[in-house]
Amino acid sequence: MEEQKSGKGDDGGEPYTSLDRKHTTRVVLISLGAALGGFIFGFDSSVINGAIEAITGQFGLSPFITGFVVAISLIGAAVGAWFGGPLANKWGRTKVMLIVGILFFIGSIGSAFAFSAWDLAIWRVVGGLSIGAASAIVPSYISEISPAKLRGRLTSLQQMAIVLGIFIALLSDDAFAGAAGSADAEFWFGLEAWRWMLLTGVVPAILYGVLALKLPESPRMLVSNGDTDKATEVLAHVHGRSDEETEALVSTIRKSLRSDSKPSFQDLKGGTLGLVPIVWVGVLLAAFQQLVGINVIFYYSNSLWRSVGFSPEFASNASVITAITNVVVTVVAIFLIDKVGRRPLLLVGSSGMTISLVLMAVSFLNSSIVNGEPQLPQPWGTIALIAANAFVVFFAVSWGPVMWTLLGEMFPNQIRGLAVGISTAVNWTVNFIVTVTFPALSEMSLPFTYSMYAFFALASLVFVFFKVPETKGIPLEQMSDRYKRERRKAAKKAVGA
Repeated sequence: MEEQKSGKGDDGGEPYTSLDRKHTTRVVLISLGAALGGFIFGFDSSVINGAIEAITGQFGLSPFITGFVVAISLIGAAVGAWFGGPLANKWGRTKVMLIVGILFFIGSIGSAFAFSAWDLAIWRVVGGLSIGAASAIVPSYISEISPAKLRGRLTSLQQMAIVLGIFIALLSDDAFAGAAGSADAEFWFGLEAWRWMLLTGVVPAILYGVLALKLPESPRMLVSNGDTDKATEVLAHVHGRSDEETEALVSTIRKSLRSDSKPSFQDLKGGTLGLVPIVWVGVLLAAFQQLVGINVIFYYSNSLWRSVGFSPEFASNASVITAITNVVVTVVAIFLIDKVGRRPLLLVGSSGMTISLVLMAVSFLNSSIVNGEPQLPQPWGTIALIAANAFVVFFAVSWGPVMWTLLGEMFPNQIRGLAVGISTAVNWTVNFIVTVTFPALSEMSLPFTYSMYAFFALASLVFVFFKVPETKGIPLEQMSDRYKRERRKAAKKAVGA
């Protein structure tokens, strides 16, 4: 018989069974399957990188239109995130995952065969809907399927999948461009290489759709819908809990939910500016993750390094190196998040990003114009490259994985799907604003642009220090206590008014 250890969580909260190897492997594999939605997210974010120059040339686009076509998928993602939470509450997490795979499959094919900028923009919106929905439901699903002691690491798999998606996208872009000679050169079956870059997205789309049919539904979702028998079955299968522990946890989950009503946006109202404080914390976390400008590095890195004098070959290699750095440091973050905690990682990350972005701003301040093109003299070119990778390191060890972990676990069961949906919609909206404005801002002044990102990195440090709670090791059901206190406080204020 497999050895198991029973007891209370470290905080005296959720009863648990220390998972044996079989059940640990099972919950990790389930989380990895769900996190493939993050891979699709990362892949879509960066696959356009290697195709930008070719698309701009083929369709004769201005810098503004180029930025719009690149960023338009983020509008779709914001919409997908906004509706992803409510739909997941209504239909279930895994059914929405299946829809994510289908939409990304359609978007990848449409983008690859686009005949104009507006046509490409439409298909990128379709793909955006899928990655937005995935970003809203994957953190919730993994946090709800995971035991408290492993939750930080497992929800961090979302970010690990994102950075792997970024890396594979950049690697495949480089491979297609290298094999064809350039991104705009014809390759297999007379299609340009950039079209094959975008078409590659059908592979993870199909795989995710298949996995969605195999994954168990979230036990908290099942309890919310009144299917306690199925929830009990899932918990026993995934965690290997004893009958007593399973019944105790299902009872705790049921108590944390308001069984007399389905989750609605009404549950989020109250407190400052119409929302309970914990929701504002999630919204601002999501906003700051993008306001520091991280996706500028992954969307525009090739164009950026070429614009300041590096060769196309070096620019492409530098982008791949940055993506590898992102992957390696995210692995480090996964090992640290349940040991160090969420807040310390965020504080270190914000500090490091601020310094790195200031160095990038100073470096670009020393650029000069040679034959009509900006160039960075030494040692500023090397300093800018090191600072850019240092920025990625500090982001990847902190705000990259930790934001998704916090969004998946900081909200109480009753509002988690809705609150994560709103927060991720904000994340995508801010991502869109940063991405679509970068080409114009970079033409105006790169030093100003990176100084602005540095300001937001510093602001994120202050925000975390004063407002972000630590959630390490706290059972999801205990998150309801804070929410209930905030709701009671808001109700008293409303009565007093």
